This record gives sequence, C-alpha cells and structure tokens, in this order.
Amino acid sequence: MRLALLLTPPLAWLGVAYLGSIAVLLVSSLWNTNEFTGAVVRTVTTDNFARVLTEELFRTATLRTVGVALTVTAVCAVLAVPIALYMAKVAGPRLRLALVVAVTTPLWASYLVKAYAWRMLLSPEGPLSWATGYTPGYGLLATVVTLTYLWLPYMVIPVYAAFERIPDTLVDASSDLGASDLTTLRTILAPLVFPGIAAGSIFTFSLSLGDYIAVTIVGGKTQMLGNIIYGQLVTANNQPLAAALSLIPLVAIIGYLFAVRRTGALESL
Repeated sequence: MRLALLLTPPLAWLGVAYLGSIAVLLVSSLWNTNEFTGAVVRTVTTDNFARVLTEELFRTATLRTVGVALTVTAVCAVLAVPIALYMAKVAGPRLRLALVVAVTTPLWASYLVKAYAWRMLLSPEGPLSWATGYTPGYGLLATVVTLTYLWLPYMVIPVYAAFERIPDTLVDASSDLGASDLTTLRTILAPLVFPGIAAGSIFTFSLSLGDYIAVTIVGGKTQMLGNIIYGQLVTANNQPLAAALSLIPLVAIIGYLFAVRRTGALESL
C-alpha cells in the first residue's frame, strides 16, 4: 500500500506529461489551417495525413530519415563492439577506467559545440581538407558521420555492460575445448552481447530519427523529417501538418521497440 502511494504521483505525472502530449499531438494532427489567415481551424479532417502519404517530399524525407537512422545504428554497432570488447575483456583496470572516462566524457559536452566542431572539421577550409586535401563537404555523408559521433557512446555503454556480464570462465572453457577466438566470438559472445547491441540501437535509432539540429548544421541541402517538421511549425506556421508529420517517427520508434523487445534489449537498459 505504501509503495502504491509513493508511485502514484510520479506515474500520474508521467501519464499526463507523455501520454497527454501524444494525445494532443494526435488531436491537433486532425485539424487544419485557414489558407488565407493561417489560423488553426479546429475541425476534424484527414487532409494532413493524405498529404503526408501522397506528397513526394514527405515520402522521400521519411525514407531518407529512416535510412540514415538505420545506417547510423549499424555503424555505431560496428564501432562499439570492438571498443566494448577491448574495454571489458582485454584492458587492465586502470586502462579500462580511462577508456570508460574517454567514452562518457563527450556526453558532458554541449550538443551544439560537438555538431559545430564537425561542421568546422568537414568544411572546405577545415583541418580535414588541410591534412588530406579531401573533404566530403556538407550533405548526407556528413550527417551520418556527425550523428554517429554524437550517439556512439549510447551504443558503447550497453554493449560494454553486456560484455562485463559474461564470465571469463565461459570464454576460458570455450578456449579449452579447442574453439578459436573467432568461433568463441561468433558462437559464445555474440548471442550474449546481442541484447546489449539491441538496447544501444534503441537510443541511436530514436535519437537519429528525431534529430533536426545536426542535419541543419552539417546536412547542407539534405532534408530530413526533423527539419521539415521544424520548418512547418516555425516557418510555415502549420501546426496541424507538423503534428501529422511528427507521428511518423513516433510510430517508427514504437514499431522498432516492439521489434527489439523479443531480444531482451529492454531488460538490458
């Protein structure tokens, strides 16, 4: 009874703050705007959803955004696994602590500072151009690189925790039975670490899906859902259409959560 009384206020607040905001988003997506005044007309219509589903700009931006989110997630996983494996199973205590600090320290830095640092690095007159004579410039590749850097710690940490939970005796037993390092990694470590990768992917996928600042800073002319929603809300003053577009990443994230739920990823968070 005491536990229920203690949990009721925060759960009620979460219900109002999160479920309430989603309900408002859904309701406002069913409204429209006056073509002449731009004022919101509170009459139920599905015109916004028809535009989202039929207009080429929105379909292309949706596919591009999901593609970027999946690419960033895949690259983060490829980079995080060897880093986390070395931290958990190879590095000594002092080096492990230093690596943990190195991985987590960027999380304390300002998001904008990190994004603008990559803008300077990738600019035609930036350090990368000076050192190599080549820079990819601003665009889709720069967006993927920047988002990968921003969200990599969110993948490394759960993968590192997954490796930490694996007993060293299990790896030793595999080696004693004649398994090579590659076989041990593939048949023993990979299945046990996969929930950690899936847990990290929830962060990298959802954060990439909803980002609009990084693509504005380094994306050049690249249009993703986040900055289209921002443009509709701030520039075009079309709140109902922005609300309808906002439901796309929300539905995608919910679908992704259901997809990874069976891997045990939610228990790894």
